[in-house]
Amino acid sequence: AYCRRRGRPFTTSYTTRFPEYISARVPIPEGWIYAALRRFHAAAAVTMVSTPSLMSELGRRGFGNLGMWTRGVDTNLFRPDRAIAIDLPRPIFITVGRVAIEKNLEAFLSLDLPGTKVVIGTGPEEAGLKRRFPNAKFLGLLENGTLAAHLAAADVFVFPSLTDTFGVVQLEALASGVPVAAFPVTGPKDVVGNHPIGVLHEDLRVACVEALRISRAACRAFALRHSWESSAR
Repeated sequence: AYCRRRGRPFTTSYTTRFPEYISARVPIPEGWIYAALRRFHAAAAVTMVSTPSLMSELGRRGFGNLGMWTRGVDTNLFRPDRAIAIDLPRPIFITVGRVAIEKNLEAFLSLDLPGTKVVIGTGPEEAGLKRRFPNAKFLGLLENGTLAAHLAAADVFVFPSLTDTFGVVQLEALASGVPVAAFPVTGPKDVVGNHPIGVLHEDLRVACVEALRISRAACRAFALRHSWESSAR
């Protein structure tokens, strides 16, 4: 509002799928919310988005003046040699993020997988998921070096979300030498794509099991090309 009153150009960024997240909680049509967001972002000189697929999607929805704003990962914090010993049956399938309905964690926790399923993070769905999936390990909120150490100790990083616009935690896992298993949707398609660093499949269990064969060294090498330094350049 300040910039508009004074005729100063400004940018906005589109990083969260508010229409989908709101509609999952209250009966408001996604189309109405997208209309409001179009009006909001239309005032910007550029609306920055993180992936080509999201740019195409927003373009089809009538958003204009879209520009790329790439992402990066702290490869000094997230790295394979931070891994700690975790006394859990292997393989360890881990996911990290807000424990909320939009993260689609049930799709991961309901899978018939060998080893152990681990969830790092907190949120409104945590208590209910703990009751429904007592065999999964919920570690709560971990940050910085502690998070990096647990992430590097995993065998596969599972990203069950269908609504993330990017999912930078995928890069954090890859920088830790951990392959990604996910659905073939926006975010995973842009981060993993056809690179030999993860498996995208409509059957998430297939993705998880096949990801066990991915080279950890390849994951780290890929992430090094997406460091904060590379992103800034």
